[in-house]
This record gives sequence, C-alpha cells and structure tokens, in this order.
Amino acid sequence: MTEQTYCDRLVQDTPFLTGLGRLSEQQVDRIILQLNRYYPQILSNKDAEKFRNPKVSLRVRLCDLLGHLQRSGERDCQEFYRALYIHAQTLHSCLPSRHALRPMAFLTCLGLAAGLALLLYCCPPDPKVLPGARRVLGFSPVIVDRHVSRFLLAFLTDDLGGL
Repeated sequence: MTEQTYCDRLVQDTPFLTGLGRLSEQQVDRIILQLNRYYPQILSNKDAEKFRNPKVSLRVRLCDLLGHLQRSGERDCQEFYRALYIHAQTLHSCLPSRHALRPMAFLTCLGLAAGLALLLYCCPPDPKVLPGARRVLGFSPVIVDRHVSRFLLAFLTDDLGGL
C-alpha cells in the first residue's frame, strides 16, 4: 500500500473541513494570511483577497481555497496542513485522513510482534544465542506500542527468570 500524498489527504478531508461549523471565519482568514504572507508563491495577494472576500459565504470560499490548493500541487497542500495545525490544532487532530493512518500503524506493530514471537518460538534453544535475543526482546516493549508489549511479554515470561 502506498503512502497518501498531501493532495490525496486534502481530497479526503475536504468534506470534513467544509462541514458546517468546523472552521471559523477567523481561522480561515488566519490560514489564508499565513499562506499569503509566508508563501506568496502559494497564494498571491489577488488570490488571498478573493478567498477572504466577506461578500461570499465562508463555505464557498473554503471550497475554492481547497480546490486551488489541490490544483497547485503537493507542497502547497503540505503548507495548508501546516497552517491548519498552527491555527486549528484540535480540528487537525480530528481529520479523517489522520484516523485512516492509525489502524495501519497498529497492524504494523502487531505484525512485528507476531514475527518476533514466531522467531522465538521456532528458534532452536541454543543457550549461547537465545538468552541474548530474549534479553533484547525483553526491553523491546519499552520501544513498541503498549498494546503490542502485552503480546511480547506473554511470550517472554517463561524464560526471563533464567536471565
């Protein structure tokens, strides 16, 4: 599975971001100003004025801004996410694209834990090699996610007393 680009994430997050009451007018204005001031190549003064026009509804302006960024390219979408994080951190943490990444991370850790457990189970009990491996794996739950650490500790509890 390939990693999502920022443009892909923006396409996925657009319905969520344009939902009623998600972003306030002030937050949208701050994001537009940041993109215009720090990155004028992303939003020119003319574009910034268009997206900040109070005569147009906030939802329409936001849809236009997100469409403009999607057409502009990957770097522009990435800078939008950076500005969104700065000006609407709680909303940024609730984005659908961020939640889609969490199950993959858990499955990766679970696969790693299962592979290590299988390695320990299938490895011949060589007294010179195995205790060293068990010692390393005994400390790995410190690094690995707490959910996976339970699985690792369950496989190691039998032989840790001899270390």
